[in-house]
Parts: sequence; structure tokens; C-alpha cells
Amino acid sequence: MGHEASGIVDHVGSGVSSLEAGDRVAIEPGYPCRRCNTCKRGQYNLCPGMKFAACPPDDHGTLTRLFKVPEDFCYKLPDNIGLEEGVMVEPLSVAVHAARVGKIQHGDTVVILGSGTIGLLSAAVARTFGAKKVVAVDILEHKLQFAQRWNGSNTFMPDPRSSPASNAHRLVKDNELVLGADVVVEASGAASSINLGVHTLRPGGSFVQVGVVGANVEFPIQQVAERELHILGSYRYGAGDFQTALEMLSTKQIIVKDLISSTVPFEEATVAWEMTKRGQGIKNLIRGAAL
Repeated sequence: MGHEASGIVDHVGSGVSSLEAGDRVAIEPGYPCRRCNTCKRGQYNLCPGMKFAACPPDDHGTLTRLFKVPEDFCYKLPDNIGLEEGVMVEPLSVAVHAARVGKIQHGDTVVILGSGTIGLLSAAVARTFGAKKVVAVDILEHKLQFAQRWNGSNTFMPDPRSSPASNAHRLVKDNELVLGADVVVEASGAASSINLGVHTLRPGGSFVQVGVVGANVEFPIQQVAERELHILGSYRYGAGDFQTALEMLSTKQIIVKDLISSTVPFEEATVAWEMTKRGQGIKNLIRGAAL
């Protein structure tokens, strides 16, 4: 198990030229075949032959003493980024990819549905890409308070007694989005959130699905047709996303230290899992067995 990881190079193969033992790296935990048409189109994250950490039956996860990965899927950490921050390059890359899929640009209004790690980072990336207004949406008040405090997002809590359309109307009005948001990034995977997001968009706006959905959901497809909405999927990360995320951290455009709630020794890994299960903290890290 495990796929969000940084580490220290233990040893390298004879053909490796850009890394050496002792280098600190952020790890991109999946690598493609590099030969199929999908890879050749530059969409290697969609490669049918992708080998991704902790995704059976191919590979074990990064929560192990040694993890083998190709040279070009390791990214050297600059001196101003520690190993703990290096772990955050992976989820930040997910947010970067979503912003690129949604073509977030200067002056956009962006709504982020869900204020977990990916939602928070998506809000930060939207700001970095030039969004003039970012609205964080969640059903938990403490998450919204953190989002507002951490990156200055506007916040909105849906009323569970109201319909998605009614909540969307209130969201648009309260945050002065006029005709609606330019881009919605859905990072929760909840059916009600997905419907809220579609109703929140302006005509011609873009909806980006990042959150993992556990089952089929009812979807307001007529809204998509009548208002020419763009419905887009965003999966993991692709060419250049890891490098962009690392540059955002190294240049302090995004500060992730406040997202790291705890770091526990490898021997106490279950403690981190239990804290996360209880909703305690934002990102609970596990120190590698060899560190």
C-alpha cells in the first residue's frame, strides 16, 4: 500500500546518470509502457499498461523499505524542500492536472467541491493559475474554516435539506458569481456535490471530475445540453504536472506545511490510518521503514 511518497535513493542501475545514492526525491508512483498510442499522444496517465504503486496485481506500494521506480519518475528535491513536503508533490500534481484539464486561467471564477487534501490543493493551484475568485464548498464547518484561513478562499456550506439547484442558486448569489462559475472542480465524489457543481456553472462553463465516485449517480444531463457545459474527467497526473508541482513548492507559491498534521514512525502506521479514518487532521504521514 501507499502511493504518495518521497524518499532517499538507496542505489541506482548501471544506466542511470541523473541520480545517485543519497539523493532526496519525490516519487511519481506510476509508470507507463511508453509504447502504446495513448503514451505516444502524451496521455501516459491513461496508459492501459500503467504500473502504479499499490494497484494489484502488478505492484506493491511505496510503504516499504525499498521501492523500485524508473529514473525519470524520480524528481530531485531542492534544498528548501524536506522529505515531508516532498510527499505532497503527488497530491499537488493531481490538483495541477485538474487545473490544466479545466483550463483555469487568469480572471476565472472557480468553485472547488470538497475541502480535503485534493480540494484544498486545487483551490491553491487555481489561485496560482490566476483565478480571481475561488469558492471552497464542504459540508463540514471546520474544513471550510481551514480553507479560508489557509488560502483565502470564499466558503459555502450546502443546506442538506435543499436541492442541488437551490444550493447552487444560493452559492452563485452569495459569492457574486453573476451567471455562474467559469470552472467547477469536483473533489469529493459525492452525488449531491456533483449535481450542485453542474448547476453552479455559467453557460459554457467547465466541470472537472477529480473525486472518486463509488457508484453510478443521477446526473442533470439536460443542463449540459441546454447550456453547452463541458464535462471533463481528470485522472492522476500527466506530462509536466509533477515538475510544475515541485516548482510551485520550491518557489513558495504554495506552502504545504500547514496541511501536514502529523508524522508517525513506520511501526505506528496504524495510528495514522486511524486518525485519518476519524477525520483527524488533514494529511497524516508515515515515516518510511528505512528513514
